[in-house]
Amino acid sequence: MNTQDCYNDFQKWEVPSIDNLLASDPKLQEFEMDIRRRYAIYEKTKMAIEQSEGFDRFTQGFKEFGVFVTPEGGVMCKEWIPNARAVYLSGDFNNWEKWSYERKDHGKWEMYIRPHSDGSCPIRHLSKLKLFIEIHDQQRLERISPWAKYVTQQGNGNDFQWLFWNPPKNQMCMSQSRCSSKPLGLKIYEAHIGVSSNRCEIASYRQFTSNVLPRIKDLGYNCVLLMAIKEHPFYPSLGYQVSNFFAASSRFGTPEDLKELVNVAHDMGITVIMDAVHHQASSNVNDGLNMFDGTRGCYFKDDESGYRNSDGSRIFDLTKWEVLRFLLSNLRYYMDEFNMDGFRFNGIHTMLYHDQGRDRWHSNDYRQYFGMQMNLESMAYLALANDLLHSRYPNVITIAEDHSNMPGMSRPVREGGIGFDYTISTSIPQKWMQLLNQERDEDWSMEFIFNAMTQRRAGEKVLALNEGHDQSLIGNCTIITKLMGEEICRNMSDMIPMTSRVDRGISLHKMFRLMTHSLIGDGYLNFMGNEFGHPDFLELPSPSNNDSYHYARRRFELCDDEQLRFKYLKRFDRALNRAEEKYGWLSSPPAFVSRKHEQDKVFVYERGDLLFLFNFHPTRSYPDYKVGVDKAGTYKIILDTDNKYFGGYGRNQSSVEFHTRQGMFDGRRNSLLVYLPSRCGIVMCNKSYILGEYFSEERPSNLATYERQAAVYW
Repeated sequence: MNTQDCYNDFQKWEVPSIDNLLASDPKLQEFEMDIRRRYAIYEKTKMAIEQSEGFDRFTQGFKEFGVFVTPEGGVMCKEWIPNARAVYLSGDFNNWEKWSYERKDHGKWEMYIRPHSDGSCPIRHLSKLKLFIEIHDQQRLERISPWAKYVTQQGNGNDFQWLFWNPPKNQMCMSQSRCSSKPLGLKIYEAHIGVSSNRCEIASYRQFTSNVLPRIKDLGYNCVLLMAIKEHPFYPSLGYQVSNFFAASSRFGTPEDLKELVNVAHDMGITVIMDAVHHQASSNVNDGLNMFDGTRGCYFKDDESGYRNSDGSRIFDLTKWEVLRFLLSNLRYYMDEFNMDGFRFNGIHTMLYHDQGRDRWHSNDYRQYFGMQMNLESMAYLALANDLLHSRYPNVITIAEDHSNMPGMSRPVREGGIGFDYTISTSIPQKWMQLLNQERDEDWSMEFIFNAMTQRRAGEKVLALNEGHDQSLIGNCTIITKLMGEEICRNMSDMIPMTSRVDRGISLHKMFRLMTHSLIGDGYLNFMGNEFGHPDFLELPSPSNNDSYHYARRRFELCDDEQLRFKYLKRFDRALNRAEEKYGWLSSPPAFVSRKHEQDKVFVYERGDLLFLFNFHPTRSYPDYKVGVDKAGTYKIILDTDNKYFGGYGRNQSSVEFHTRQGMFDGRRNSLLVYLPSRCGIVMCNKSYILGEYFSEERPSNLATYERQAAVYW
């Protein structure tokens, strides 16, 4: 694990498939030695684990640490507390007497509690527990085990209390399933359990299962990304200041409720992933990991580098053996215990560099990514995590949130990459907002849109998004609120004439989503509610807003109301996902852009078997507009943002057929003459490839069917 050792002997480390990485992105050849260095740290760490304990056992620490029931009915207690002089367990089960642990090697402490004479567990389900730790200055600390499976908070702002989780069989979720395969075209619905109700409350796992999973299924998303699952004391942190890593948040219900949510999602064909949150931890002392053994170190770096610059959160010391055990086991725990299908690793850019990724964004100057600024231990940990997950769970999905867009993030570990399946394209929301803020519609640059949308690393899969939870938070701005302003609150009734601003907002919202969904990404992400243009920002209750829940909710009733125009955006989002499911553009190679005409404001590209056409001009429509297309034949419209069912004007007819003419045009072997209405996006398909219906036709929602399916489980 020593960085300098690897700098001295990196040349002898073989990276099995590094030639694949260098061939996919030739600019990396200049930094081959740095790639070998980070791979060397990863390989040496894994070899050390294998030789000492075995990688499989090492990554199942939750079966050896904490307080848990043994097969014979007793209770095993084990902790790593290197600075302790003595350790005691106390609780309801022993009338708060202090039962002493035995000191073992390497800072570990153990105790075994025998079962009762009838073979029953000596600690009752939901008994209160507490660790007492004596340290070298005679101070006695009260702590919660880092491996605690269930903690509860009595009132806002209070410390968590640790409860022993060992439910009787009749309260356990007995049948658990896992998705049998990865979705080909990954369409992610990013969701927060607590804000998933339209009421001013903290919603529950059960409410989400009954009310939101059916919506996700009906909208055509095949994956749900759950935020804020790991226990966190500060609710407004959105789960990014975790105190208890092995405890699913009790704000939303019990661990069994979460397991049932995952089961129902799997039965609906929805993959479930969650936030890993390994880039930082809560700075809480009494109920978190901070100062766990009375020192600044233990799980964290013990100097100033152990604190997050922005908020003082703690940063793990990834050079320590027990920290690696803790974090890798944390991943396996949620995979094995809850049957999760993968993770989003948040804030990766803060881990990759010694300066915590400050002011690092996508760059074509690779010098900003490599050299002595690399945090090799963090990179080795991320590679280990991906190696662990992909080797033991073939259908796992891992996603990197890396604002710096480091090359190789989504390339296999054996090539010298970090091993993620996808990297989130975090720049797209900023580019759309930049366009709206800085230019009049008629001055928009098609070249700017092209560069913004196609910014990706060669050979690496990306998740595209218009807006995630960040853009929905108070102080930020979603696309719909930027487009409509206050009119989104007063002019969305279908009973009154549509204003020009609402008309523009509905049109561009659909066009932006269609282009982001189809142009360049290998997957797509949407934050809950944004599919129908949620009018409110997201603000969780805190002292700064008098603990108000008014904006800590998602108002799904708005898109269900047939008298409101939100329904048009919901309909289009559903049709968009259904079209992708049929034609699979997300799993097709990146698009070929044949036209980006600055004067006409027209953007044309092909992907898979489809032709995508956009007219961004606010006022000009083009009859008999010539566009290039590679495959000859007869084309028909399969999706049209201007369809009346989506709140448009219906200026195109779905029954019209368009015939190609042979001859090179815009670099394609054939061409078409089409009608391009102003502010409109159209998807066309060669008639011989059309699968099923026209996606803009009116059809009944299946939401009620999915709601009945979810209700069966309760």
